[in-house]
Amino acid sequence: MSIFSRIRDAVFGHKAQAQPSATPSPTQVGQKPPQAAPAPAAPAPAEPVDVEATLASLAEGKDLNWRTSLVDLMKVLGIDSSLENRKELAHELGYTGELNGSVEMNLWLHKATMRQLAANGGKVPAAMLD
Repeated sequence: MSIFSRIRDAVFGHKAQAQPSATPSPTQVGQKPPQAAPAPAAPAPAEPVDVEATLASLAEGKDLNWRTSLVDLMKVLGIDSSLENRKELAHELGYTGELNGSVEMNLWLHKATMRQLAANGGKVPAAMLD
């Protein structure tokens, strides 16, 4: 499952679908593994999800700046915020700058993530999109 899918599902309240077992059957040994088909997009919620309210609720009692920090946003959602995961998210969202975990990269990723949440049925304040 992609990093953005995990973010979207955590915000919109979708359950992650179980992944099939990676253990090959005896007939598969020595054969090329089949190419994985891309995961279907989760259906957009019937009502727009208030992203800010959802995240504020999840962050209650935590000293995290999720409104501007991608790392803190991921922590609020219980998603590993490692540089490796942020690089993967950068590839998913089309970031073309240096993949070094810079402030510039993380700010871009935060805004791009918020834009994608809005595109997937989330209600996101304009200040988080620009």
